[in-house]
Amino acid sequence: MTYRVFFSIVAGLLLQTQAHAARLFIPMDDEAQHNHLKAYGVAYAALKMGIEVDWLLNYKGGSFCMDQVDAVEKLCRLRGVDFTIMSDAQYGGIVTTIINPDYNGDIIKLEKPPKIAVYTPNNKLPWDDAVTLVLTYAEIPYDKIYDDGVLEGKLPEYDWLHLHHEDFTGQYGKFWASYRSTAWYIEDVKLQETTAAKHGFKKVSQLKLAVAQNIRNFVAGGGYLFAMCSATDSYDIGLAAANTDICDVPFDGDAQDPEAQSKLDFTQCLAFKDFTLIRSPYEYEFSNIDNTQARRVAMNQDYFTLFTFSAKFDPVPTMLCQNHTTTIKGFMGQTTAFNKNVLKTSALVMGEYKPANEARYIHGEYGKGTWTFYGGHDPEDYQHQIGDPPTELELHPTSPGYRLILNNVLFPAAKKKPRKT
Repeated sequence: MTYRVFFSIVAGLLLQTQAHAARLFIPMDDEAQHNHLKAYGVAYAALKMGIEVDWLLNYKGGSFCMDQVDAVEKLCRLRGVDFTIMSDAQYGGIVTTIINPDYNGDIIKLEKPPKIAVYTPNNKLPWDDAVTLVLTYAEIPYDKIYDDGVLEGKLPEYDWLHLHHEDFTGQYGKFWASYRSTAWYIEDVKLQETTAAKHGFKKVSQLKLAVAQNIRNFVAGGGYLFAMCSATDSYDIGLAAANTDICDVPFDGDAQDPEAQSKLDFTQCLAFKDFTLIRSPYEYEFSNIDNTQARRVAMNQDYFTLFTFSAKFDPVPTMLCQNHTTTIKGFMGQTTAFNKNVLKTSALVMGEYKPANEARYIHGEYGKGTWTFYGGHDPEDYQHQIGDPPTELELHPTSPGYRLILNNVLFPAAKKKPRKT
């Protein structure tokens, strides 16, 4: 073999090695990325292709990196996601930076795409759901599931479950005072009552309690629960009211238990304790968990702050808070913010508005799984009203408020580390 031939073979092998070692890097900081939301969808798609993804916590806004694959590169170009191709040696330099003990960062391996379910009815209701909006925009697939599916035992088929503008107390969102004559309200009551009867329940509150308990069992078994808006506080209220009747005549045809408040069992709740019910059917509020009525914050001053956690010691909240900013625009909902005075000590506050003593973004463990509650209805619609059109996320591709939702979507894909004891 001549030297020239030998050199050509070695050079070819080196080129093949370099090609294989190339990495596709997706920055997630404010300057380099122009479509943060679609970037999550690309990471999810890579996982679907069987490609392991590195989530670089606290590095350029929580960037992603993976082996360079033509299909993923093409996807980035099609979806308008900024990326760079770098050598294995260049990526090694980034890894060296992150693993330095003095750098508050970590590398989390994302291994398997989570199977996602959204708890939502089939009937048309006059509001949208921020999570389904962003999943659709990011092109992340999900299934719909509702009471029938939950009670038929289908939750274990999924890794991640989302609840949004729901009422687990049987009071139909407490819309009776303002909307009882509208077609959508009448239809929703009929559907809920029919479903309750189908499953052998005399009241919708009993149906919703059974659903809530099944969801809690899903979490205890290792599931990931994410909730927004009224699905956060009404969920815990429904669980706490298992042994009493908190629904008044307009909701279930008989009076509520006059001793309902004293019969609440807060040990059944995931996040809240010692809260006080708001029992009037004329008042559009469930309890003092929600801080909406008490807060006096001007729209242009309504921001909340994300906590900065130690990535190497607290990877879970660090993952859930990845962003290109730690200051998030506030937004309202039927449940806007959580009164810190009624939070369980086990609830971790990840985002807060200190002047009003309220938490906006909280997280906790239950059994083998976790739950995350996020106050407000739509991160890019400050005061979303019933009947308003859905947000066009094409106008908000870098939304930090929506990024928090997608952090939760990818969270179940992370390779699990042993919990501290």
